[in-house]
Amino acid sequence: MHNSHSSLIPNQLVRSLSGLFLLTLFLAGGCATVPDRPEQLTLVPKWGRLELDFRSSTSYENPIQDTELRVVFTAPSGRSRLIYGFWDGDRTWKVRFAPNEVGKWHYSTSCFDTANEGLNNHSGTFLCTAASGKTVFERHGPIRVARDRRHFEHEDGTPFFWLADTAWNGPLMSTPADWNYYLNRRKLQRFTAVQWVTTQWRAAPEGDHLGELAFTGQDRIAVNPEFFQRLDEKLDAMNQADLLGVPVLLWAIGGGSIPQVNPGYALQEEQAVRLARYMVARWGSNAVAWFLAGDGDYRGVKAERWKRIGQAVFGDEPHAPVTMHPGGMQWIQGEFTDANWLDFLGYQSGHGDDARTLTWMNSGPPASGWNLDPIRPFINLEPPYENHVAYQSKTPISAHTVRRAVYWSLLNSPTAGVSYGGHGVWGWDDGTTPPTDHQNSGIPLPWKQALEMPGAAQMTHVSSFFKAIDFWRLRPAPEVLGAQPGKQDPKRHIAAARSKEGDLLVVYVPEDRELSIVSRSLPKNFSASWYNPRTGQPEQVSAVVNQRAIQFTTPSEGDWLLLVTSPR
Repeated sequence: MHNSHSSLIPNQLVRSLSGLFLLTLFLAGGCATVPDRPEQLTLVPKWGRLELDFRSSTSYENPIQDTELRVVFTAPSGRSRLIYGFWDGDRTWKVRFAPNEVGKWHYSTSCFDTANEGLNNHSGTFLCTAASGKTVFERHGPIRVARDRRHFEHEDGTPFFWLADTAWNGPLMSTPADWNYYLNRRKLQRFTAVQWVTTQWRAAPEGDHLGELAFTGQDRIAVNPEFFQRLDEKLDAMNQADLLGVPVLLWAIGGGSIPQVNPGYALQEEQAVRLARYMVARWGSNAVAWFLAGDGDYRGVKAERWKRIGQAVFGDEPHAPVTMHPGGMQWIQGEFTDANWLDFLGYQSGHGDDARTLTWMNSGPPASGWNLDPIRPFINLEPPYENHVAYQSKTPISAHTVRRAVYWSLLNSPTAGVSYGGHGVWGWDDGTTPPTDHQNSGIPLPWKQALEMPGAAQMTHVSSFFKAIDFWRLRPAPEVLGAQPGKQDPKRHIAAARSKEGDLLVVYVPEDRELSIVSRSLPKNFSASWYNPRTGQPEQVSAVVNQRAIQFTTPSEGDWLLLVTSPR
């Protein structure tokens, strides 16, 4: 037996429909007849969630090892999707699915244990209705890589600007009330996504805030459904706050053998696949993007393991965007060229502040590799954490350093988005000691205070600025600069990007007062304004025009954005 449930993304706290709707289906044409019985169909909004509950007829010692539930969903168009079910405690198995076509759907189940009458050979139908709801995901659908392969968009084509917070420890260590407080603040600050860790990891080897582990064992893992049920609520709350959930499925730093600390490396491939697939089954109907693995070295021969795991977890089936989260200043574009399941390229500029680090951001792989095939969006998933002690100078990273890295990351490759990190937030710290695995990072503010650090508040202006323009049309354009002071000092690097049509130009000036733009790079009929990245306020432009270049002067000291537009 099974029961069907539906709810809306992102308000996905699973609930039953108050009742099944009775629909009398009439045949079209003059020979229309009325069936003997009206067909009972569950109604699910487009991009909403259908949840099917099944009760296994067999009690397994370790359900995720002993059997497997699959469901094939067939759309009104005839296209089909394979979705895995997941064990949710006792004899309960669930399947979650978000339909993306209006009309009547069919589904059928199969179980690895064909003798299991509770899971095998069930079928049913439901009706997908028009999209409805208040959240951005309910209105526009989940995100995907856009057709130009440079940025993200919702399924209805609405552009999505990635501005993520690295709240790695937050869902694990927060109470529900604290998590809701966090989400409300980040929503007000106009973040659009949250990066987080799903299982015990090196910064939280004890598990979640209740001291429970996601799984136990190594050669034959056993998952804890109650642990994941609590994370279900955290992820549902993210989506309800208009925030994309970006879970790390397998934390992978180092090469340790303790699964409670480094499950990504400690587990055998087959077990890593089972663990990752379990989470994809639970959360695949949410508004998500996936980090297959977090903070690991995937270069050279090490890439082969992860390419096999990624193929086994995601294969050729449709899925939310997937990336890897490499270690600081590690570049994996070449190793993953043929990984078709890898949808966007993430990197980590890290927490350094020396000339080598700054040069790597501005003229290294993120700036030089964006036009190589296969084309993928580039996202700096971990720029310097605000208030973290910098690796080289040993001083706390300032809001200016954070802003500089953020705007460089957005303009040195085609603009798709960027992530932010706050020391104190990512570790969900209480402000008394450094994080367990970052002893030299400085004592952070308590997480609630860290939410209000200047750089975090200024991410509001990042979001507002880029959402107000056609950010997805921007491409790096260093050729428009009449002078590049970054050649003498990488801290002074000026980043410029413009549209192919030339009607949109954005330039970030980190500290110089003078900006030189080549005259021929600007359209004849243009307007320009300064934008203060510290306050979000526009300022008037003054400039000196000569035959070869236009000299713009920033309104005051500090970093500034120049916006140049013209009619298309």
